[in-house]
Amino acid sequence: MPSPLGDKIRARREALGMSLDDLALKTDSSKSYLWDIEKKDNPKPSADKVAKIAAALEVTTEYLMDQSALTPDEDVKDKAFFRKYQQMDAPTKNKLRKILDAWENEE
Repeated sequence: MPSPLGDKIRARREALGMSLDDLALKTDSSKSYLWDIEKKDNPKPSADKVAKIAAALEVTTEYLMDQSALTPDEDVKDKAFFRKYQQMDAPTKNKLRKILDAWENEE
């Protein structure tokens, strides 16, 4: 029986249209390792691996580890977006700011 962690990873991966191979590439993992996490009863991935999986799935590690949340809410998605934004280089951040400014000025 899969664990809640495995169920969340699989459900989110599938919701994003991502294969196990895709997730493996994004997390520097093997497909079989991720399959084990998704399918086995008591997986024990490292904190670093959970963080990489969360980033690839655009959620937070807290969401993946929280057994009560079944789907990521807007707060989880926002936190994942901001984490991704913080890792961007300065020119990319500047482009996004300009896009948001232009969008605000349309109204």
